[in-house]
Amino acid sequence: MVLVSYPVAGVLLTVMACVVGGQVSSNAVLLGVLCGVLQAFGIWWFYAALGSGPISVVSPLTAILVSAGPIAVGVAIGERPRGMAIAGIALALVAVALVSAQATDEDETPHRFTAKVAWLTVGSGLTFGLSFAVIHQVPHDAKLWPLVFARFAATAVVMIAAVATRNFALPRGLPLKLALIAASLDVIANVGMLLALQASMLSLASVLISLYPAATVALAMVVLKERVRAWQAVGMALALGSVAMIAAG
Repeated sequence: MVLVSYPVAGVLLTVMACVVGGQVSSNAVLLGVLCGVLQAFGIWWFYAALGSGPISVVSPLTAILVSAGPIAVGVAIGERPRGMAIAGIALALVAVALVSAQATDEDETPHRFTAKVAWLTVGSGLTFGLSFAVIHQVPHDAKLWPLVFARFAATAVVMIAAVATRNFALPRGLPLKLALIAASLDVIANVGMLLALQASMLSLASVLISLYPAATVALAMVVLKERVRAWQAVGMALALGSVAMIAAG
């Protein structure tokens, strides 16, 4: 699906960037490209880990690492969140782990958390987290252009990987329509991410962004009528509490 959604999102972002304007500098290009490469490898390694290891371990561990990386970078560059915000960050880490956890793997094939799966999981979480840290450093006067470079860089990595692994197959019919919808949502999400990171501390905004599994679970409840596990419900409640604490801090 990303073989379609990524390039389409890149085109949509280019149109938006041309309308909004912005200064295209070498920093905007380099940081945007680096962010895109990190995102592409992050999604690649994440799905590889899910395909080989237990979802109940891979998913929450990745989610925690996505949050922990930017927090560490934020503290390293001098950010000092207040006490209430720090408590909110800690609560958010617990929330994202609970919400993203799965009860069992329905696949009958036994999936073990091997060294390879561990490296893929850690690599995925860290690269996703670092992509937040990188895009946080882009010049504000570049506006949306760094997102354009990021998405086309990610597209290049995905295309090369698909060709190298002989998985280059474009979706048709309903999957194609879903890919186009995903591209539009991808644009909205990326623009929102950029604005949030530019308007707040990296250590705070990245934690709030990493709470996206709560929205996924909520949509699954409403749209797909899925039943939520008890710990996921607790995680969603903690996520709401963490948002309030970070906002108050």
